[in-house]
Amino acid sequence: MAQPFMKKDDDLDDEAEYSPFLGIEKWAALQEARVFNDPQLDPRRCCQVITKLLYLLNQGETFTKTESTEVFFAVTKLFQSIDLGLRRMVYLMIKELSPCADEVIIVTSSLMKDMNSKTDMYRANSIRVLCRITDGTLLTQIERYLKQAIVDKNPVVASAALVSGIHLLQTNPEIVKRWSNEVQEAMQSRVALVQFHALALLHQIRLNDRLAVSKLVTSLTKGTVRSPLAQCLLIRYISQVICDSAGNTPPGERPFYDYLDSCLRRGGEMVNFEAARAITELNGVTNQELTPAITVLQYFLLSSNPVKKFAAIRTLNKVAMTHPMAVTSCNIEMESLISDQNRSIATLAITTLLKTGNESSIDRLMKQITNFMSEIADEFKIVVVEAIRSLCMKFPLKYRSLMNFLSNILREEGGFEYKKAIADSIVILIRDMPDAKESGLLHLCEFIEDCEFTYLSTQILHFLGIEGPTTADPSKYIRYIYNRVHLENATVRASAVSTLAKFGAMVDSLKPRIFVLLRRCLFDADDEVRDRATLYMNTLGADGAVVETGGDASEFLFKSLDVPLVNLETSLKNYEPSDKHFDISSVPKEVKVKPLAEKKAPSKKPTGLGAPRRGPTSTGTVDAYERLLSSIPEFSSFGKLFKSSAPVELTEAETEYAVTVVKHIFDHHVVFQYNCTNTIPEQFLENVTVIVDASEAEEFSEVASKPLRSLPYDSPGQTFVAFEKPEGVPAAGKFSNILRFIVKEVDPSTGETDDDGVDDEYQLEELEVVAADYMQKVGVSNFLNAWENMNPDSERIDEYGLGQRESLADAVNAVINLLGMQPCEGTGVVPSNSRSHACLLSGVFIGNVKVLVRLSFGIDGQKEVAMKLAVRSDDESISNAIHEIVASG
Repeated sequence: MAQPFMKKDDDLDDEAEYSPFLGIEKWAALQEARVFNDPQLDPRRCCQVITKLLYLLNQGETFTKTESTEVFFAVTKLFQSIDLGLRRMVYLMIKELSPCADEVIIVTSSLMKDMNSKTDMYRANSIRVLCRITDGTLLTQIERYLKQAIVDKNPVVASAALVSGIHLLQTNPEIVKRWSNEVQEAMQSRVALVQFHALALLHQIRLNDRLAVSKLVTSLTKGTVRSPLAQCLLIRYISQVICDSAGNTPPGERPFYDYLDSCLRRGGEMVNFEAARAITELNGVTNQELTPAITVLQYFLLSSNPVKKFAAIRTLNKVAMTHPMAVTSCNIEMESLISDQNRSIATLAITTLLKTGNESSIDRLMKQITNFMSEIADEFKIVVVEAIRSLCMKFPLKYRSLMNFLSNILREEGGFEYKKAIADSIVILIRDMPDAKESGLLHLCEFIEDCEFTYLSTQILHFLGIEGPTTADPSKYIRYIYNRVHLENATVRASAVSTLAKFGAMVDSLKPRIFVLLRRCLFDADDEVRDRATLYMNTLGADGAVVETGGDASEFLFKSLDVPLVNLETSLKNYEPSDKHFDISSVPKEVKVKPLAEKKAPSKKPTGLGAPRRGPTSTGTVDAYERLLSSIPEFSSFGKLFKSSAPVELTEAETEYAVTVVKHIFDHHVVFQYNCTNTIPEQFLENVTVIVDASEAEEFSEVASKPLRSLPYDSPGQTFVAFEKPEGVPAAGKFSNILRFIVKEVDPSTGETDDDGVDDEYQLEELEVVAADYMQKVGVSNFLNAWENMNPDSERIDEYGLGQRESLADAVNAVINLLGMQPCEGTGVVPSNSRSHACLLSGVFIGNVKVLVRLSFGIDGQKEVAMKLAVRSDDESISNAIHEIVASG
């Protein structure tokens, strides 16, 4: 039985409400189900028991086969009751139990009787249940009744049949597609819900035929749809058709826009909003097209209904990401929403205003936001912080007020993610705005005085060690750093020691004071802190005297690590102590990436060294390639291998012969390693070679080749072709490939091979050598430091137009793939809906030339992408070469 609502003690103000289903046990409910067998049924009692069983099922409780069968048969006995409420519960119970085919027969006759009943409630619900539990065989028997139900005068029955058709389309599409005429007739219904369900089913029937969908949408836009629900659905289908036909539409034309525009002024508020939202989401939408939609959304902002306000402000927030100027007309209405009781609405209003506001309105916005920040959750605060950061980049002259705002909220209470977002924003502003460095560093120093998060403290200390020594008065930061040695945990203390050492190395006048502080750290309780202090004192040298720090010490403290940490860790683990010291130059620089595992059907593809990988070649594979090539006399004089590419497939899956190629890059040569596998058991291949046509690669000339003597079934082998190329030049070209061999028949029963063979050949896919093949992906631990340490005279800067792109991420990925470099500091990932992005790349060009690249991207409303490219390298000619690669790519 349901538990009565109970009050707490009288001295407590609020009430504690208890669920009526509290404490329900499956065994007890199954016992109570015996009431279904009583000669005199109690409808109210039976409804209560079914309610408990439905609750258990929906809570994830599983019934055994026996329990389900017993309950199902007991429930079927309730059809003898004429109580309407109980009959509806019986329908629900049968649907939830989903009986098997043998049990369905028991209720089929009762349900079909109800389907032809004069009671509309019986008819509608029996249709829903029958379509849920029947298979295709029974469905053909009741198809005639379902067609009649679709055009029934009672809207409840018609909607039930239409919704059932939508579900049946997933399992029996061939039957449902025969109902098109009846569904078309239902589309003419004056009942809103029937027309809505009819449109949904009609679209689902034609979903896989784009032309049919387009014709359907075109016919319905002529005014036959009156239901607001159906109009909203039609607008969504129109948006889908516009998106699908975007590539085939002539420039300047916008199909169906007139209909969307007309929906802004008729059909009710729901239709108005749906049309406005659809217009704002059109690809390449112009400000002129946006204006009527923005006007409608502006009207919704004035509504007293919070749902309408939230829907409008959320849509405007998305529009502001790509067309901020189009939303400025709503600024007055959005400012009034900052004080809205609904915090979600207020947050969206603030972030939208920060995107659309002008320089003169910033101070007023900051005052309003200050009072607002204490009233919202951290997740909303992070959104506001990110919007303020973008605003500061947009209006750099206002950095003081924005920086002060960030520093004030940094001192307030908040979680880790919130504080990290603020600290990251300040760091970005310091890096991109030199004028903000002094005040920004002081704000960070004050923050770490009370910071409770170890990660943030260590990150800020590391940043202080990089930026602090370059300020006008570095000494003012020493106090904040040394306080961490006394007041923090071991991790932060160790980071503070490293930061102090950087100040001592960079600022010679501070070295004596730093030496005194480091000497005190020698007595710390933690081993790491003591070891660091000892290391840095020996590194700085000169017993703390005011002398210039040696080049080796500066390089040790500040030069970025030019090998991946994971590779260094692997090499250190494999190092065996001996008289020979560990040599860091022996650590491979190629980034090791583990490809995501994929489940694929087994196929005959090259294995071992020839196995294709989805990422760059691993360290172990590169070493194996180098050993393999050096063991071949024809290639032993080529020198040290610079890079090996991932295998490229030259044949389609499941063909007679599987061939992949690996490109090995040397200073003067390129070697193609063709990994071949014979997938035909009845054939034995001999004298396997690849004939390479380099007519489209004029800078390459073939110098050597190594054929494969034999290629048995399912036994991988390699054949090689080597080309000479100009030294230090990223020569590119396209190569045509033909696999040539002698094929001999093999007797499947005995395995014997015929003596006579036939010359044959097999056309392979073309192969390209591109500029990215001459670049190794080598990351740097601190890009800014590495950039500043590189010769500024080698810097080359230029701007490029990348044309129309689907998104900014598409353009960024295209440039990264073109150059073949490693994204640094997570800049390879572009946030969704970003209009600008900065990307940092690093790599080693052939000849072991270090290269750093800074990319700045921007995209406008027409999806035209502009890019600014800055390159620094150890060789000025390589900087120029990078620009030439981008210009020609």
